[in-house]
Amino acid sequence: MIYADIIIDISHEKLDRSFQYIVPEELASEIRVGMVAAVPFGNCERKGYVIGLSREPKISPEKLKPVLNLLSSQETTEARLVSLASWMRERYGSTMAQALKTVLPVREKIRAKEKRMICLNVEREEAETLVQKLESGRCKARARLVRALLEEGSLDYTEAAARLKINASVLKPLTEEGIIRIEQDEVYRMSVDGDVIPREKLSVLTPVQQRAFEEIKNEWGRPAPRPVLIHGITGSGKTQVYMKLIQEVAEKGKQVIVLIPEIALTYQTVRRFYGWFGDKVSVLNSRLSPGERYDQFKRARRGEIQIMVGPRSALFTPFSNLGLIIIDEEHEQTYKSESSPRYHARETAVQRAAMEGARVVLGSATPSLEAYTKAVSGEYALVKMTDRYEKRPLPEVSIVDLREELKAGNRSILSRKLKSAIEQRIEAGEQTMLFLNRRGYAGFVSCRSCGEVLKCPHCDVALAEHNNGKMICHYCGYQRPKVPVCPSCGSPYIGGFKAGTQQIENVLHKCFPKAGILRMDYDTTRTKGSYEQILSSFADHEADILVGTQMIVKGHDFPDVTLVGAIAADLSLNASDYQCAERTFQLLTQAVGRSGRGKKPGEAVIQTYHPDHYSIQAAAEQDYEKFYEEEMSYRTLLDYPPAAHMLSVLGSGEDEELLEKGMDFLRKFAERVSPGKELHIIGPAWASVGKVNDVYRKVLYLKHSEEKVLLDIKNKFEKYIEINSGFRKLYIQYDYI
Repeated sequence: MIYADIIIDISHEKLDRSFQYIVPEELASEIRVGMVAAVPFGNCERKGYVIGLSREPKISPEKLKPVLNLLSSQETTEARLVSLASWMRERYGSTMAQALKTVLPVREKIRAKEKRMICLNVEREEAETLVQKLESGRCKARARLVRALLEEGSLDYTEAAARLKINASVLKPLTEEGIIRIEQDEVYRMSVDGDVIPREKLSVLTPVQQRAFEEIKNEWGRPAPRPVLIHGITGSGKTQVYMKLIQEVAEKGKQVIVLIPEIALTYQTVRRFYGWFGDKVSVLNSRLSPGERYDQFKRARRGEIQIMVGPRSALFTPFSNLGLIIIDEEHEQTYKSESSPRYHARETAVQRAAMEGARVVLGSATPSLEAYTKAVSGEYALVKMTDRYEKRPLPEVSIVDLREELKAGNRSILSRKLKSAIEQRIEAGEQTMLFLNRRGYAGFVSCRSCGEVLKCPHCDVALAEHNNGKMICHYCGYQRPKVPVCPSCGSPYIGGFKAGTQQIENVLHKCFPKAGILRMDYDTTRTKGSYEQILSSFADHEADILVGTQMIVKGHDFPDVTLVGAIAADLSLNASDYQCAERTFQLLTQAVGRSGRGKKPGEAVIQTYHPDHYSIQAAAEQDYEKFYEEEMSYRTLLDYPPAAHMLSVLGSGEDEELLEKGMDFLRKFAERVSPGKELHIIGPAWASVGKVNDVYRKVLYLKHSEEKVLLDIKNKFEKYIEINSGFRKLYIQYDYI
């Protein structure tokens, strides 16, 4: 006997779970996951989506009702996305309603945009006679309209009303007499102005690119092709390989999703893709209006586009014949959702591709440790691109020790080396990019004299500075008072880093008053089109220097940028996060890679208080393998992912005492249900931001060598929380790290 797990029509979001039904023998050979079925529900027949099949009943078979009929002979696009939502709900521990809202984001009722045209509906001779008749009478407005139609053939309804000063009372008699007709056409709110983007031909691949392309094609030819990770150094031309793969898939009539990590990358990426593939391309991002998003999803459902480019949410584009998912810069943190379900786009893309028979290609110059570990183990196929495009040299990298700058009396944000290099670029008519990595900037305490950073003795992460006079570890809860002097060298120059992009911009204006300077950060990119405006201005040489946060060093390609400066590498290196060395290496490597991408050689300057740190040294050498070996030894020693698996349980609530009690109960419950002594539990501790809008937040970390153990504990947590009324005033989220 086969049993089907079915979720009732998604318009009823309160039904936040699936229901099991018996599959009659006559349907057993036809039913598949993703199909639409008619089932009895309550006292009526309802439509539902098949999200699972098994031979084991969850309750007594006598209590189960049968599936009435299959309403579709195959899976629908929406049904497949519902199946994906069901997987996300199980994997990431959200409610089904939250998962559905994630994969089917355009749910609100948005009116289609229509264009109305006024057309002449009679022969020309008849219309000319009518104009004379109308003009001799008192129907001047009707006469103006018919004469305009004789001259132009058809008129836009809105423009005609304004220009000819006509209204519905003028149109009605002409329409009733059959002299004119009103035509209505649906028009799309376009997210890309394709008319301003010149078309290009796909460039011929270099030998390195061609070899990568052939390796991927060989993997696709296997009986069970694996996801492919392209590890290509900065400037190696991964985008051209993507293009060739897309062309290969699109020529077979299949559709492609291209994920990019930042809205800031949309400008250059879409120009490239649209230039090569024209109006087959569309784009999604959070800056689009609801109407624009609605229209792009409608175009995708109708098969009017083949390629969708966008950040994480573009993964759920409703393509019916998906053939390829590309994730560019797969290491980026933006691919991880911060709201429930806390899914990772990489894992979810692999799952969607498996469900729909599509391929997955990941690309990065600095792959995440998780992806690279899977590639090393053989779970992913690894393709390497070790040469820059046209064999251009890597930039020359200098590491500046800020401790020595302080000893020499230089208290400026700019080191002497970096200031001199900027002056040389301005004189030569070349461009400079300066970036300040503000991620993880809040709170770590360091000494400007010796570089000492105050860390947790138990977790080896930086202590975070709080306004209550304490420094706290957000992994285990360890805390200590703030210190007035450095415990290592006794210097009074100890505290948090107090610099922002606006302050750097002010310093640059004072140092280089004749230079054109652009700033790109959250404040300057709040409005729609601001990214494009800043980046196009810089590309057109309207500025000599572009200063900004990490968004400026990811994936951009400006051939005249020959200098990149990292203002303070330690901002990410000393974040209160076990991944801080990885983030630092990735950011610095990506930043260095922005320099010298044209025909002129490039230079990079890294300013730091920790010049000997392995992540900074490896980034300067652009040596990923060296960094990977060093970092993995550290992760293995402390049981951090990907050496082990980690589940974070995030609890929040308005009652602080109830939250502390609930999180302590979860810790004790985990200890009770975990097999053996291999489970490592940390916390509960206060989250990095312990209180937001009067809601308290705590976190519990569980680490184990086997992911299935953590999944089992998560499932037991959900049942435990469901039957304990004390948790009804708390909100619990799960996050696999």
